[in-house]
Amino acid sequence: MSDDDFEASERDAADDGSTDTDSTDPDLTDAERDALHEMQVGIEHVRRGYGRLLDCHHQVGRGMDRFDAAREKLREAGHDDLADELRDRHLPAGAVGDRWTYELVEAFERDFLSPIAEFEASARERLADGEKHVTERECQREWRDRTDGEAWRED
Repeated sequence: MSDDDFEASERDAADDGSTDTDSTDPDLTDAERDALHEMQVGIEHVRRGYGRLLDCHHQVGRGMDRFDAAREKLREAGHDDLADELRDRHLPAGAVGDRWTYELVEAFERDFLSPIAEFEASARERLADGEKHVTERECQREWRDRTDGEAWRED
């Protein structure tokens, strides 16, 4: 999946289906709006990083499956010493220290992604009544307000 495809899927997944741009956003100072925007973009980047960590986990797992297949082939070829080393030393070892990639994924989600996502949602709730994409909504309203008519709706 390309970065552009990933970004599009992230936007689609984050979209709550609401297209109501006539809703009244809470009055925000420029600093509050900027802070919310930075946090929104920040959480999007963290989620993309999490996706890449999941991809790493899956790729490492596929690689380990291939090494396990090679272990069997080495044994068939009479190289028991190499097959035993793969079985006893490398296959059960962790990717980082003694931790397997699923443990890294779980720790990242538990210790970083969930708490930072909860903080971002809490700050958004406190400052903007939970409204997402306040900067984008404002821009959308401004662009639509300056149009002559509603030709943009016809597409």
